[in-house]
Amino acid sequence: MSAPLLCATDVAHAFGPNRVLDGVSLELLGGRLSVLVGPNGSGKTTLVRILAGVLKPVAGSVELAGRDIAALPRRAVARALAVVPQETAVPFPYRARELVAMGRAPHLGPLGRESARDRELVAASLAQLGLEHLADRAFPTLSGGEKQRVLLARAIAQETNTLLLDEPTAHMDLGHRMQTFEWLRRWVREDASRGAALVTHDLVFAARYADELILLDQGRVVARGQPAEVLTPAVIAEVYGVEAEVERDGQGRLAITPLRAVPSAPP
Repeated sequence: MSAPLLCATDVAHAFGPNRVLDGVSLELLGGRLSVLVGPNGSGKTTLVRILAGVLKPVAGSVELAGRDIAALPRRAVARALAVVPQETAVPFPYRARELVAMGRAPHLGPLGRESARDRELVAASLAQLGLEHLADRAFPTLSGGEKQRVLLARAIAQETNTLLLDEPTAHMDLGHRMQTFEWLRRWVREDASRGAALVTHDLVFAARYADELILLDQGRVVARGQPAEVLTPAVIAEVYGVEAEVERDGQGRLAITPLRAVPSAPP
């Protein structure tokens, strides 16, 4: 087995007295789409920020390509790892094309001048996600789903082999949500040196597209494995408080149908 692209070991974190992660370990492997799921407050976004090297854990460590991410220059991290956050504050009305071009920043020379290849990669990134018609639109005027697709295009233009995505499809309509999951799975499978980790609340799409599911609850990994191993009716009921039907569709893929909330136990 090849070395992991990204590796977290016994990561813990707290905000004041509130411990949000406790002893989390995981590996992101090439050729795989790993999906992190869990209820609100389970620590998913905090874990993504720690994996990206943006937040330093109070305990444990993260290695990027075998090196301590905390010891790497940010430019070196950005050449290996791209992040699609839940939201991005853009203080200036950049056009979508300009925002995508920012993904090339880690590769530009001292003067920051774009080459013909940089411009080609930006155009190709927009085209991959069908965003050519939005290229000259001001980013703040875009819908939430369009903004997320532009941020994904920026990550593509960054030309890394590791992607971290925090709820990238949360504001997308059904069609674009499915296209994004399909694109991500195709992206990792086209090149075994590529890997992606994605946070989502959408168990239906997680079950359908994940190569590996990592279920967090109360800051801990409570289950990990293939979707059928993780998303059992018993686990969904215990972690999410939802009774669900789990079965295979006509193509053998896992299909989840929420049925009803599990009644809370009386005090």
